[in-house]
Amino acid sequence: MNILFLADNFPPERNAMAARVYERACYWVRWGHRVTVITCEPNFPEGKVFEGYRNQWHLVEEMSGIRVVRVKTYIAPNAGKYRRIVDALSYMIAAFAAGLFERRSDLIVATSPQFFGALGGCVLAAVRRVPFVLELSDLWPDSVVAVGAMKRSFALHSLEKIELWMYRRAARVVALTKAFKANLVRRGIDAGKVGVVINGVELSRYAPREKDRQLARRLGLEEQHFVVGYIGTHGMAHALENVLGAAALDGDSDMRFLFVGGGAEQERLVAKAQRMGLRNVVFVPAQPKETMPSYWSLCDVALVHLKDTPLFGTVIPSKIFEAMGMGLPILLAAPKGEASEILEESGAGLWVAPERPQELLEAARLLKSNHQLTHGLASRSREAAHGYTRERQAREMLAILSEAANAMAEGKAASATAR
Repeated sequence: MNILFLADNFPPERNAMAARVYERACYWVRWGHRVTVITCEPNFPEGKVFEGYRNQWHLVEEMSGIRVVRVKTYIAPNAGKYRRIVDALSYMIAAFAAGLFERRSDLIVATSPQFFGALGGCVLAAVRRVPFVLELSDLWPDSVVAVGAMKRSFALHSLEKIELWMYRRAARVVALTKAFKANLVRRGIDAGKVGVVINGVELSRYAPREKDRQLARRLGLEEQHFVVGYIGTHGMAHALENVLGAAALDGDSDMRFLFVGGGAEQERLVAKAQRMGLRNVVFVPAQPKETMPSYWSLCDVALVHLKDTPLFGTVIPSKIFEAMGMGLPILLAAPKGEASEILEESGAGLWVAPERPQELLEAARLLKSNHQLTHGLASRSREAAHGYTRERQAREMLAILSEAANAMAEGKAASATAR
């Protein structure tokens, strides 16, 4: 099968979309399929083009057997609103234009967010007359309302109409959670065209390992320190100022809160921690993806934190699966939903209500003091990882892509026979 994929984040960028698209595509190429990804120059989240790249109109490179087409876009940091919208619109236009000149594919796939990139894939598939498959990793535009980035308005209502049009136009929709599928079905989308493929982790990269002692010393994390680690995007959806609140309440000098990553809120969080005089908080800027296991190795507990809004009960943060791969106990502070259900079923960690610093701190202290509990959670976390592998995710999604491609081929054959 020849797959054309639109994704505005791709390695060497480090976010969840980049990892998900790349790691699955590696499996598809290994299994004999041809994959082309149209993306932009790597710049996320700082909005600065990575070293070794420049923002040019059209660059083709190969990465692990994947044909990568990079297009020129307006580049903005992952902060603010209007510049990010222009960034996303420019990618939609550039990716659509580049796709017109690509060799004909069996289908076109796009992932959301960003909304506009998915829209570009949908229109491109219509023009090229091939099936369109939409991967739904976020309920956009609902998510931007949930974090307070936008308010309900006529413009937003218009975008929701386009969103529903994309779902109806798609040959298949691949939802990353069961709640996403339920949301679409409630809004009139045919349940038969919506598949659910839960996210996963690449176990060849994420596995239990000894603590990187050299890195720990460099960060001032000594042997006696119990490290609660948040590794991932520092965005509006994560409400990480509440973690600073927990750190401020903690009088235990042996506990450290480690933040690794970048994002819209990172600078503000660093500044706030400095104003609060928090000496038990360590910030590390975004790092290359290949170094992430080393940072995970410093953690005694993996922290997953989300804003207290009902929509975030429908998401499953990808860092849950990375933590499972590393064999770490998980401390989840998020609205009750699919993520908390996974934690409960697997026994891989503890749940606390989001945006409650005192409860978060008490749970962290419990894990610090109860070695038997922490060891048991860690063992079950690693066991659970084998049910959420990236290979499993790649196979399940490929099956849906094959269904979409075959359905169109069968339809054309039937039409030709009828004539």
